[in-house]
Amino acid sequence: MRLVTFAVLTGTFALAAVGSLVAAGFAVTQVEDASEIGIRTALDKADLDWAEVQANGLQAILSGTAPNEAQRFRAKTAASTVVDASRVIDDMNVEARTALSPPHFSIEILRNDSDISLIGLIPAEMDREALLRSIARLRGVSEVSDLLQTADYPVPRGWKDTIAFAVAALNDLPRSKVSISANEVAITAMSESIPEKRQLESSLKAKAGPDIRLTTEISAPRPIIAPFTLRYVSDAGGARFDACSVDTEAARSQILAAARDSGLPEGTTPRCTIGLGVPSSEWGRATALAIRAVGKLGGGSVTFSDADISLLALEGTSQSTFDEVLGELENRLPDVYALHAVLPETPDRDEEEGPPEFIATLSPEGLVQLRGRISDEVMRNAAEALAKARFGAERVYTSARLDEDLPEGWSLRVLTALDALSRLSNGAVTVTPSSVGIRGNTGDQNANADIARLFGDKLGQTADFDIDVTYHEKLDPVAALPSPAECISQINALQEDAKINFDPGSTNVETGSRKILDSIAEVLKTCPELPLEIAGYTDSQGREEMNLALSKNRAQTILDELRMRRVLTRTFQADGFGEDDPIADNGTAEGREANRRIEFRLITEAPAEDASAQGDGEGDGDGGGEDPAAEEADNGSGAEDEPVEGAGDDTVSEEAGPEETGPEETGNIEEGSGDE
Repeated sequence: MRLVTFAVLTGTFALAAVGSLVAAGFAVTQVEDASEIGIRTALDKADLDWAEVQANGLQAILSGTAPNEAQRFRAKTAASTVVDASRVIDDMNVEARTALSPPHFSIEILRNDSDISLIGLIPAEMDREALLRSIARLRGVSEVSDLLQTADYPVPRGWKDTIAFAVAALNDLPRSKVSISANEVAITAMSESIPEKRQLESSLKAKAGPDIRLTTEISAPRPIIAPFTLRYVSDAGGARFDACSVDTEAARSQILAAARDSGLPEGTTPRCTIGLGVPSSEWGRATALAIRAVGKLGGGSVTFSDADISLLALEGTSQSTFDEVLGELENRLPDVYALHAVLPETPDRDEEEGPPEFIATLSPEGLVQLRGRISDEVMRNAAEALAKARFGAERVYTSARLDEDLPEGWSLRVLTALDALSRLSNGAVTVTPSSVGIRGNTGDQNANADIARLFGDKLGQTADFDIDVTYHEKLDPVAALPSPAECISQINALQEDAKINFDPGSTNVETGSRKILDSIAEVLKTCPELPLEIAGYTDSQGREEMNLALSKNRAQTILDELRMRRVLTRTFQADGFGEDDPIADNGTAEGREANRRIEFRLITEAPAEDASAQGDGEGDGDGGGEDPAAEEADNGSGAEDEPVEGAGDDTVSEEAGPEETGPEETGNIEEGSGDE
């Protein structure tokens, strides 16, 4: 009986196992058939009838001989739309071609802080995964987008070393574009200051060595704001500042109050740069009026470029409201400002959508807007990263929408167009299915030729592109540099409201006087190779040789302070003139205060001879400047005595001190009244 029961149970399990195997085999067959049919259909729709597909479990094996590498890639892409790309096995061949030259291998690496995108064509033999790993390990990188394609050709000579250098360079380039080809690297990036730019260029050249042709285009912000710019936008995305320049803290507060009244969210504190170059002392009032006008219109944007104002209302704003608000604004604006206002026409909603296009505009104040169509999210990020590397992260606004049906090569045309736009001071580029067009203004006389070469190299010599770029000398960065006389004029303007004080009995600059030195340093950074004399003066109290030594030492202190602020001082000299050339009466406290000063002036040929002749005398004075001090110490002046100052501190009575407290402002940078 037990044997019968055992036999029945065994038979039952055996039948169940057989049934499971049959069902599993049937399921696998169904998956294979579905995959084959789906991929075959996708290949037929793409006119890829040369390709064959065979399913093996979950894998789909593509075979056949492709006419070219592009067709092989299209077949693999079509199969990946049906099954996961990791399940597609590429077993295809490419027709042998004779007399074909290898393609131009190149990589464009776009870095925007933590995000990096790689676009281009690399040899199939190259260790692609190793490249991606090395980039992912770079300092601060969190995401790497791989848009690379491969071609089965030999690796060019020097390719490996070029790639290694480019990856190493990226460590120091948080916002940049690095273009790589064999033995050649072009780097475009932004730095925080002119000294940082020079240090970065020097470091990159040293790392590149003699075998790599390195081209760098590293820009640094100019310390003087030109043009003086402000842009306020209020649209569906909310209220915000795209740019904000102010001349004073009071103007900044005035502008922010107007913005908050017009919809700027509470707690939002935009960055407003305080700088030189304001077109009018009423900048704060004018910009606040325009911002409130945008609020009254219910939205729009207003852009200031020096005294030129562009106001754009939102589409759909009523004509009556527009006329009322603009009339009020025009009547209240200061006379120096010129207003141009636009009310967009409401488009015909029944009008058919035109052909796809991508447009990037660069305003005169350096603001960039990307709009139109982009193929996908990865490409939009890549385009935005390139724009930020070229124009600055805070200057780019993207409103482009995604469209998966764009023609082949659209992404390359968009990136090339943005690259070309960076050659302009202001303008726009337009990408359409049939052409790429660029128009605008530049300060580079070679811009037209450079753009033509760029389009030819990237898009092909047969591509249809249109270039309408005009050179303007006033936009030339070299021509725009201030003249030596203008530099001195700017420094004198700063001196009208500020002065330098020194600690009593010392050549140390008082803490409260460092702000004026910061401002002077920013001006001098825009004046290369300026032949500048820093001249120190004292009043007539005290011994003449002591005053001469102190004036020289204090002038040297100012020179050292400028060096610490990274001003190039190779063409500067510090001179002391003691009590010579008084500009006020030394018989009064106010006069002595005015005479204790430091002046900035140009070195000309005639004074140079006098200075040379006087230098010998000053050298003697400097020597005497130390001996009298030592003599004072030897004579037992003691720690209880007042410190010796070049203004004659050791000879001033206690009654003289109080009447000289509270320094008055003069047109010069003056030394502190504490000397007396």
